[in-house]
Amino acid sequence: MNQQNSCLVLRLAGPLQSWGGRGQFNRRDTLDSPTKSGVLGLLAAAEGRRRQDSIEDLLGLTLGVRTDQPGSLLRDYHTVSDYRGRPLLSTAVNAKGVQKPTSPPKQTHVTHRFYLQDAVFTAAVCGPGALLRTLADALCSPAFPLALGRRSCAPTQPLLLRPPEMDLTDREALWPGQPLTVLRRVPWQATDRHRSSRFRPQQRPAMVDLPVTVDDLDGNEIRTDVPRSFDPLQRGFNTRRVRHEWVPVPTGWPDTGHADHDPFALLGW
Repeated sequence: MNQQNSCLVLRLAGPLQSWGGRGQFNRRDTLDSPTKSGVLGLLAAAEGRRRQDSIEDLLGLTLGVRTDQPGSLLRDYHTVSDYRGRPLLSTAVNAKGVQKPTSPPKQTHVTHRFYLQDAVFTAAVCGPGALLRTLADALCSPAFPLALGRRSCAPTQPLLLRPPEMDLTDREALWPGQPLTVLRRVPWQATDRHRSSRFRPQQRPAMVDLPVTVDDLDGNEIRTDVPRSFDPLQRGFNTRRVRHEWVPVPTGWPDTGHADHDPFALLGW
């Protein structure tokens, strides 16, 4: 298999996900799909890399993300106070490095954190075969707990998707092709409930069109989500260009021929 023409395919699904494209202080937003920083962080955690360790080899990986089930937005409203009734501390510190009290005194702190609930994504990571095989082995037995953007967002299984033509006893986990090509072949990963909400039983097609975002040097959108390092003291991000596509994906349902267009199907009428 060509060293630069194979992919590792991940199923990113869980009760909650949070992919922070922006957010600081009292508000932590989430994007509507996984960030490259989040996916690389998951791979680095699986290998057991410390935050100060180099991630240069991971930065060369090409990423494609398909939205199989968009999920819905959840806002988590928090209030924070000191159980002793004391004023909260500010982020400023004095000459001794001790946090200063808030001025004027603040008894309650309000934060908003946003999550995607019940979302499912399929990510194809392309790069050198030797590196991808190492990452595949690490995903099967991760050194650190894996998360979907935040530590509290654990992924459900299966996380690693293997090519269907491979024998179950074969440890080969790589899919041949570039991310966009591979994401056309991976079956629809949405839940039965979501799939049923999209189509009536008598109108289930053999293929469904799903949105994909893929790395592309000539892409028309710029995203600032490529990490320079995961070291807290050297955090920073570079940009990448992406393009958006729609790909036909097998649903797993038998082909019953062309279904008549029904604009009310999504409403359940």
